[in-house]
Amino acid sequence: MNYLKRKYIGDRDFYASVMTLVIPMILQNVITNFVSMLDNIMVGQLGTEQMNGVSIVNQFVFIFNITVFGAISGPGIFGAQFYGKGDHEGQRETVRFRLMLAAIIIVVFSIAYTIWQEPLISLYIAKDDAPELIEATMKYGKEYMSIMIISCIPFAIGQAYSSVVRECGETKIPMYGSMAAVFINLVLDYGLIFGKLGMPKLGVAGAAIATVVAKFIEAGVVIFWAHTHHERNKYIVGLFKSLYIKKELLINMIKKGTPLLFNEFLWVIGMSVVAQCYSIRGLDVVAARNISSVITNLFGIVYIQIGGATAIILGNKLGAGKLDEAKEMAPKLRVFGIMLALAMGICMIPFAYMFPNLYNTTATVRSLAAYLIIVSAIAMPLWSYTNTCYFTLRSGGRTGITFLFDFVFTWIVMIPMAIVFCYFTKMDFMLLFAIITYTEVVKCIIGYFMVRSELWVVNMVAETTKN
Repeated sequence: MNYLKRKYIGDRDFYASVMTLVIPMILQNVITNFVSMLDNIMVGQLGTEQMNGVSIVNQFVFIFNITVFGAISGPGIFGAQFYGKGDHEGQRETVRFRLMLAAIIIVVFSIAYTIWQEPLISLYIAKDDAPELIEATMKYGKEYMSIMIISCIPFAIGQAYSSVVRECGETKIPMYGSMAAVFINLVLDYGLIFGKLGMPKLGVAGAAIATVVAKFIEAGVVIFWAHTHHERNKYIVGLFKSLYIKKELLINMIKKGTPLLFNEFLWVIGMSVVAQCYSIRGLDVVAARNISSVITNLFGIVYIQIGGATAIILGNKLGAGKLDEAKEMAPKLRVFGIMLALAMGICMIPFAYMFPNLYNTTATVRSLAAYLIIVSAIAMPLWSYTNTCYFTLRSGGRTGITFLFDFVFTWIVMIPMAIVFCYFTKMDFMLLFAIITYTEVVKCIIGYFMVRSELWVVNMVAETTKN
């Protein structure tokens, strides 16, 4: 019993250090998601068609966001280890690479979302729905997407800066950026969606404009702070004097980062395929999933940020050559994440009976949304465990393993099940949703053995220096 306690439970100093890092990250994302939730509720007051159009487009915004996350994660692994080592030049070169990748992704996605706007949205509209409902959903979706494309610019560049600021332990700054954006977003949402405070009534277009403005403010705060605090951000000095990146480092970042980029991109595409399979059951399912995902994302912030903190903490330890400390901390972080997710899941269940009532939609949609919220609440500890396993593997640069862990599971297990159940059976949607959600148990087992192998315990920056 004492052995298990020593292995899985940390002391007061351990939890204090983790919470010091993770609380600002959680608060930042709580603020951001809370505003997104209010934005979603306001749009939901306009009607089901408006809510569905925005919900479908947000699926593509999600694909862009996760792709950006995957792209900057590769150089971010090296950045965290360079910071742990105290190598500011190495960290500077990782920032240059992150910004280059962000620029490329902005251009590619902006072009794709502009050219194939209507075909993409139509993927999530069941052909059996009423023609007027389909037409209205398409109209509002296109209106929303046309403006939201602009948000790609501040989001991608802001994430590139935020990632390096966080790996330096400055998690409060991105939080301040979010707080600065929140007030503006709320005021603009209320004013532009409903035509209040002397602003024009623009409906879903107003919601999109408010989000774009907020994204620019959020990114601007982090970028301004980074460039005006040279002593704290030594990597920023001379950042744009050249685009130079050492050949060995560039090759290593590409080798380690490419699997992460493809993993995140293919994973999010896979989740979108699953969502598309669900959507053929009708726009009621689309609406219910939109409502449930809003509250699930809000409560899921805690375990997601524990995963992000895990990557930073273990990455710093590995980069500093403290391999034994990293191995000792990893199981404690996983258990901590599970306990927090369990608490969040329990707190989330009562909202299943209250939150859907905030939307101007049908009783059928509200009832289905409540069920989806409960299923998601129960699954939260499972998601927490696999999320922390993923970031543990990533901290040591084992990106090939994470590729198998995330992408292969999604495409070999989840997608085939979703296609078979949704297209070739008449299984009740509530049952099939629960079955597909709880396949996460299989992923937990895989994650356990992957992390236990300790293949992730690698000091990559030492290897890079040798080369």
